[in-house]
Amino acid sequence: MKKTDEHDDLVLTPRDVRFDWDDLPLHWIPREPMATHVINVLHLLLPEGERWFVRVFRQTLPLITDEELRARVLGFTGQEAVHAEAHQGVLDHLVARNVPIAPYVAQVEYLFHHVLGDKPGIGRRRQRQYLIERVAIIAGIEHFTAFLGDWILNADALDRAGADPTMLDLLRWHGAEEVEHRSVAFDLLRHLDRSYTRRIRPMVIATVTLARLWVRGTRYLMAVDPEPAPGTKAGWRDAARAAHKGLLPDLVKLVGSVLRYFSPGYHPSQEGSTRQAVAYLGASPAARAAAH
Repeated sequence: MKKTDEHDDLVLTPRDVRFDWDDLPLHWIPREPMATHVINVLHLLLPEGERWFVRVFRQTLPLITDEELRARVLGFTGQEAVHAEAHQGVLDHLVARNVPIAPYVAQVEYLFHHVLGDKPGIGRRRQRQYLIERVAIIAGIEHFTAFLGDWILNADALDRAGADPTMLDLLRWHGAEEVEHRSVAFDLLRHLDRSYTRRIRPMVIATVTLARLWVRGTRYLMAVDPEPAPGTKAGWRDAARAAHKGLLPDLVKLVGSVLRYFSPGYHPSQEGSTRQAVAYLGASPAARAAAH
């Protein structure tokens, strides 16, 4: 059930943020390579993933008959385009630090350009259904990003651990915007197709795919880390330890969030706080600099 939001009239605005990565340490959570690389998988997935979001949503514009929703979709695509470029900066920094990310990134590119890319050879009716299916996948992914956005905004343990402040600002600025626009993909899907099956089936696909990509990405980054920490490996025990310290999301809470999505009365406004997100966007060093 949709709850009353603090900013129902919020206008989604892209913020042209900039980040300087020259001084970013490879393990930007000190003495925590495992936690660092679990989060670093975001940077490997998001540039291509969010560019795909933009391409798909632009194709839906002729199908939208609600002008308010159209404006929100345009605001969403503007924000996602900036997110992609911000995380691309981290990828470029990792390459400069001799982290060989190209093989993994190539797999991500194949997923979004070929497996989930446009299929011009199919008929008009199938094109529409395929487009709506991809919107449903994005709605599922946006559920995860809203959960992660809410988590990072409240992850005080990262500050106590001495995490790099520029990276924290990137993650929290992005997380705040994910909370800010968390309902757009879901509302667009309901505008195009309100069936429960249409919403749930792609969520299963998104959950399984993201889980596999994240595990594979973490193992890959740990394996190619040019500054390996003695005795550290990519394993469930190390991830659970980091989560227990508050450096990674709690898996039980993540599973609970996924289960909420399967409720027939679910709406993304149940996740996170718009008020908190807007407050961070007003305080973020990068967002403040972009506003001036």
